Amino acid sequence: MRKIIFLSVLFISFTGFSQQTKFQKIDSLLTFLNANNKFMGSIALRENDKIVFAKAYGYADVETNKKLGTDTKLKIGSITKTFTATIIMQLIDEKKLTLDTKLSIFYPQIPNAEKITIHHLLHHRTGIPDFLNDDPSSADYIFIENKKEDIIRRIAAYESAFEPNSKFKYSNSNYNLLGYIIEDITKKSFSDNLNDRIVKKLGLKNTYFPLKTDLAKNESFSFVFDGKTWEKSPEWSSSLAYSAGAMCSTPSDLTAFMNGLFNGKLVSKEALEQMKTMEEGYGKGMIIAPFKERKFYSHTGGIENFRAVVGYNQEEQFGISLIVNGDNFNRNDIMIGVLSLYYQMPYNFPNVKDFAVSKEVLAKYIGTYSSPTFPMKVTITEENGVLFAQATGQSSFPLSAKSETEFVFLAAGIKMIFAENQFTLIQGGGENVLKKE
Repeated sequence: MRKIIFLSVLFISFTGFSQQTKFQKIDSLLTFLNANNKFMGSIALRENDKIVFAKAYGYADVETNKKLGTDTKLKIGSITKTFTATIIMQLIDEKKLTLDTKLSIFYPQIPNAEKITIHHLLHHRTGIPDFLNDDPSSADYIFIENKKEDIIRRIAAYESAFEPNSKFKYSNSNYNLLGYIIEDITKKSFSDNLNDRIVKKLGLKNTYFPLKTDLAKNESFSFVFDGKTWEKSPEWSSSLAYSAGAMCSTPSDLTAFMNGLFNGKLVSKEALEQMKTMEEGYGKGMIIAPFKERKFYSHTGGIENFRAVVGYNQEEQFGISLIVNGDNFNRNDIMIGVLSLYYQMPYNFPNVKDFAVSKEVLAKYIGTYSSPTFPMKVTITEENGVLFAQATGQSSFPLSAKSETEFVFLAAGIKMIFAENQFTLIQGGGENVLKKE
């Protein structure tokens, strides 16, 4: 699962289509991206308790040409954390737990468990390393069944990264532990708690904890564009991400969930205010995502090649959710476009056409690159006029040319700028220069 990305507050100068409604413009944008193999997925916009726009684009399964529908279930990754935090706050409302309850009551074998509270787990302030992103051996467990006791054993084996409550560091371990604590207190599975405490209360139709993707149940695979076709991504075992990121849902259900949460249908007013309170940018299972002068209570998620986001503007009672299952464009940029059009701001469609680079120039970039400041080697190859990059132990991905020297992979926000026998890798605000071996 990828880490949380806030909605950008940077805006482009746009021109709109005055003869279209804002929903027609949003549809045109997503149709345009889909037609250019930049996006497949589903979207829903909710005003108060009414869906005002919902549509799906692309396929649930490319091999069989099974199309996505607005009720097709898609994996939501770390948006699962908002559901997990909500159940924890329900248990606090029921006085079965407190924010000051110590982790040591449940799992004393975890380092610093006597100093770590439920509050710290909810806010990622524990110092517990992320068993998915911080542990190189996690790749060995992605596709196999993971028992609860085995994941706890792995988490307990880590040394603490910092003193509890001294700082924020996002860790999936925290929310897996919260899910296990829910099970310990209620004597029910996380799935049963989800169904009884949220799904049934709100009348959600397509939200649950899945096992293995089943097209007959109107579930979807995820895909990445390899430069020529959409390629199916391998499935993770749902037992790994679990209560930190393994749920599936639809955009309509996600906006209904946020609407219900913010309108007193799930937790007390006091509990909701606790969830909304940020500490170093993270609340209890949610963040604040700014869009110009507005703020959305939000969470994002990524698992396999699903990319999901849900946001709720409390003042306007407006909810929006986008779930991408065809990942070839930056989800954040899609959201900026959709929100710009919804709020009737000027907007230009993005330029999705690649710059033409000769094979002679591309041939200069082929090779393996490394740097003492970067943990993996990166191999650059060329196929049918397209450059591909592959980091050690990772899948390859296509690079789109923006000039003879600048190439991007928009889905992950990666930019590579080539020079003589080297390139500068830019991602997430960081830069590394890798040299050809």
